[in-house]
Amino acid sequence: TAVPFAQGVLWRLSRDRLPDSFVFGTLHVADARVVAMALEIDKPLAASRALALERIVDDLTGPRVQGVEQLAEGARLEPLIGADAYARACTLLLAQGVPEAAAARMKPWAAMLRIARQPLHDPEASLDQRIVAQARARKLRAVQLEWLKEQAAAFDAVPRESQVAVLLHILDYPELLHEERAAVVDAWLRGDLEALWRFPERASSRRPGMGPHYLQFARHVVQNRTLLMHHRLVVPLRSGRVFVAVGAEHLPGGKGLLALAQRDGYTLTRLL
Repeated sequence: TAVPFAQGVLWRLSRDRLPDSFVFGTLHVADARVVAMALEIDKPLAASRALALERIVDDLTGPRVQGVEQLAEGARLEPLIGADAYARACTLLLAQGVPEAAAARMKPWAAMLRIARQPLHDPEASLDQRIVAQARARKLRAVQLEWLKEQAAAFDAVPRESQVAVLLHILDYPELLHEERAAVVDAWLRGDLEALWRFPERASSRRPGMGPHYLQFARHVVQNRTLLMHHRLVVPLRSGRVFVAVGAEHLPGGKGLLALAQRDGYTLTRLL
């Protein structure tokens, strides 16, 4: 089945007599090739008055973030994933600076994200940080599309068994995590968003039984959050000159941000 808007990471949104807005699909990884894309979006940013982000970039290790990552009082991660897996997870989490007490009570999805996330030793290595810096230099107004508790609630909605299954998967097969990250970066640089869309299918083909668990993450963490972002964008886009920068996985598909904007009456033109 053809995937709508399967190609392209930067799009212009035009409608009636409104000034143009732009939608850019970012990639949250530390890769110099990805960061270099900041130069390609300078002109659309310069033509904008507002920057719309999933969340205003903040400290990913701060107490507010750690709070939503913790299991309910008394609950522990080890009984959920087993002693052996917990020991391996704890080693990786401690290496990232997570306190042992916090690691012991971490939700499975939070442990998975922490372990899967490529550490940013230099803030300048983040494309999101570069975009924010460029926007601040131009004094663009910031529009937040999602609150921290809403983002956490999306992950909490993933069935616990799927959270555990995916965490165990990346612990058991760390080489797949590195391979997938490289594949995602290469696809993004080509503007191939369909490759991101098809990830659950690839996971299922490589590890039978994992597909349904990754589909649960896609449903709650990507699709449902996309609907919320679209809702929050309706009013700002009516004034035009908005530069939207969200994870590239939110762009493609029949219920992706681009298709939803098209249904709202915008004409979409691929720029990159």
